[in-house]
Amino acid sequence: MDVVQFTAEMVVVVTVLAFTVFLFVSEIIRIDLAAILVLVIVGILSYLPGLGNLADVSQLFDGFASNAVISIIAVMIVGAGLDKTGIMNKVAAVILKRGGTTEGRIVPIVSGTVGVISSFLQNVGAAALFLPVVSRISARSGIPLGRLLMPMGFCAILGGTMTMVGSSPLILLNDLILTVNSGLPSGQQIEPFGLFDVTPIGAALVLSGIAYFLLLGRWVLPGSTGEGASGEGRGTSEYLTRVYGLKTDVFEVMVPEGCKLVGQTLADINNEHNLHIISTYYKGKASMMQVLLARIEAPCRLAIIGKRSVVEKFTAQYGLRILPELDIFAEEFAPTNAGIAEIVIPPDSDLAGKSPRDLLLRKTYGLSLLAIHRGEETLSLVETPEHTPTKIGVVPFQTGDMLVTHSRWDNLMRLKRDRNFVVVTSDFPQEEMRPQKVIPALLFFLLSLSMILFTDVRLSLCLLTGAVGMLLTKVLTIDEAYESVGWNTVFLLASLIPLGQAVQNTGTAEWIAQAIITALDGWPIWALQAGVAILATAFSLMMSNVGATVLLVPLAVSIAIAAGGDPAIFALTVAISTSNSFIIPTHQVNALIMGPAGYKVTDFVKTGGLMTVIFLVVSLVMLNLVF
Repeated sequence: MDVVQFTAEMVVVVTVLAFTVFLFVSEIIRIDLAAILVLVIVGILSYLPGLGNLADVSQLFDGFASNAVISIIAVMIVGAGLDKTGIMNKVAAVILKRGGTTEGRIVPIVSGTVGVISSFLQNVGAAALFLPVVSRISARSGIPLGRLLMPMGFCAILGGTMTMVGSSPLILLNDLILTVNSGLPSGQQIEPFGLFDVTPIGAALVLSGIAYFLLLGRWVLPGSTGEGASGEGRGTSEYLTRVYGLKTDVFEVMVPEGCKLVGQTLADINNEHNLHIISTYYKGKASMMQVLLARIEAPCRLAIIGKRSVVEKFTAQYGLRILPELDIFAEEFAPTNAGIAEIVIPPDSDLAGKSPRDLLLRKTYGLSLLAIHRGEETLSLVETPEHTPTKIGVVPFQTGDMLVTHSRWDNLMRLKRDRNFVVVTSDFPQEEMRPQKVIPALLFFLLSLSMILFTDVRLSLCLLTGAVGMLLTKVLTIDEAYESVGWNTVFLLASLIPLGQAVQNTGTAEWIAQAIITALDGWPIWALQAGVAILATAFSLMMSNVGATVLLVPLAVSIAIAAGGDPAIFALTVAISTSNSFIIPTHQVNALIMGPAGYKVTDFVKTGGLMTVIFLVVSLVMLNLVF
């Protein structure tokens, strides 16, 4: 092996690397701005005499058109398209139904699912698709987003080690082995790996990641350590209590067959018992827009807003059962779907002088009236110390009345265009959902996925095919597509690519590798393998994992042969260890989740540091057990 000499270019590269790490850790400027600054520094330095190998200035900005960056842009658009149809909301609802609203149950379900998906889909793609799901789970469960995204992201990276198509280094490994074999004698040829040969190793890594966050997440994850509280309906009751003094809760009540309520109208029940039945579930259909004059049929379920004591008295009187938490109605009461809306009757409204019952308010406008705030007085069915219950269903509206309602957000969006109302509430999701576009969205997503799995078409082109298909079928508008892209992530990754190339082009990476290999000379085989794993981990933090794999696999094979080890295990050690990228947000997945969760680099150092050690230990043990 030729000895690599330390040059002036290497000194500059090492200095820039150290400066980059300083900017990332100190965060004296935003991390994406730091990456752009490093790009500019590398470009300017390349013009200086003797530093021409740092970067080819004619290709300095090629990172913005790289396969990885275009793939991230495309997968964000595809994910936004699926989210726009409501699919991701339904996935979130299923996860919440299975996992409840506690961190200890949601984390393994989400992380395990993403880990399995990323074993076949590129890990950044799996993470991007689940980003809106996790965001909605956070909003509905009350668990801080920062406590969910890092476990999901880390397990997406870990899941990439479960198959030979799960990550770029593993995809590349068999090609590198064929190249290495051309220089080896017949007795030392390395057999290519099969698709599922690495599955036991990857599965152990995913399980270790889930266990790490379950056991130590309380201390290593940023944000509140609380278990979270259900957001289903709780925001509704808290708001009514705080603003209008209406001490209410949201209940789901089961009505059995033969109940005395059968045949009674919802309006009569509300007025007689001073509560609000605002949704019903009968014969598999839930509806917030049920006509108040409709009659109860059984067996059914009712969603009721009222004082706990009143609802308990009501259920005891009729032999009903209150569920401990929302079940059927959890989706309808999710803060992402519905909530409290305040609406004013303007002077020119045609509704003045008409009562909610006259207008069939719930059927016509999708509004469940909870109270009327008129001057200094609040009229409501709910009894308060200051006011007696009022049958608001028959109270004529007056100009200036503030209607306190419960509404789906999509209904509220339509009311904003109705001159008879002035919608006061503004802090609600105002995106237009397109459930009617679910079929084209799924078709183009599956098309992209099929192209990734069953063709040799470039990853970025596969994903762009799906993205463009969604735009052409109007799942998303082009403006919505631009808005869905996390441009800070794009600039962070694209701007760091020239630095990684400089590390490789100037021979700095090879010099570092050679120095470490020389230091390990004479060590036992297990120590050499551990050294190779640590080296691959370090290289993956400062250059692309593909570049690290290309550089280190031949070196690792040479080390194994010289020491009498198995070259196949050493080569695989490199390909797997280059996925051990948790300490700083230079990995595509870490860069993707950093912005939405508001993570700092120090969060990755704290949480990813121990994950890096666990990865090394588990992967080395499993490599030697399996092979």
